[in-house]
Amino acid sequence: MRFLWLFFLGFYAANVKADYKCDVELNYGLVVTNDQIRIIDNSRTVYQINNDDQLIVQGQWISLSVQQQAELKELADGVHHVVPKMILLASEGVELAIETVEHVYIGLVGEEHESYEKLRSSLARVQARVKEKFIHAGSNFYMGPGTLENVDDLVDRELEAQIEEAMNTSLGGILSAIGGLVSESTSTEEKIAKLAEKIDNIGNTVDAVISPKSQTLQQKAHWFCNEFKRLDRVEDRLRRDIPQLTKYDVVTSEQGHSH
Repeated sequence: MRFLWLFFLGFYAANVKADYKCDVELNYGLVVTNDQIRIIDNSRTVYQINNDDQLIVQGQWISLSVQQQAELKELADGVHHVVPKMILLASEGVELAIETVEHVYIGLVGEEHESYEKLRSSLARVQARVKEKFIHAGSNFYMGPGTLENVDDLVDRELEAQIEEAMNTSLGGILSAIGGLVSESTSTEEKIAKLAEKIDNIGNTVDAVISPKSQTLQQKAHWFCNEFKRLDRVEDRLRRDIPQLTKYDVVTSEQGHSH
């Protein structure tokens, strides 16, 4: 049974995951609304930015110079621009991963097979897990701490476990659904030919439907990674200029830091 979910993950990896590493990490959670940004540590606000120009650290209002206000506004503008779009990108990414798995599964066994609904339920749980980390409610956005690549890691682990669970039927039962491949009247060569044809059709569908979407997501991911690295540099300047922020390193990146 193991080879079957490896087959699914192979299609997912080849068509959705990009060969690209973004060395960016969020050390705190971010809550972003139209007029406020809150930095969250274990459900507690450690500091917040109001209206892009007012800073409150541990409940204390911080008086800022004109230069510090300009730097704070640059950071706030960047966060307001990037975080909502990043959350939408994460949602698009997991939806594309799920779409890929469904294309492959339907191509092999069809929507009528008894295990298809079980698979759909499992994939819905994957989507729910990702939404716990990236929350969007109206004009409010929450992005949990961790590396930006953790979403990919979560999707991979969840998909692997859920697909294996969803396909927890006998190998013979699944092969029976693949165009009657276990029919006694069919030769081994014909069985292999039928399976190869199904796999070719699946590959063509994925190439036509999934690949363009995955390329677009990859381009967006590159842009977001660069934007977070830019925000890291802006934040570093702010932390040097405002002592109260020194210990709060919200965004870290390999290229963003000079140390």
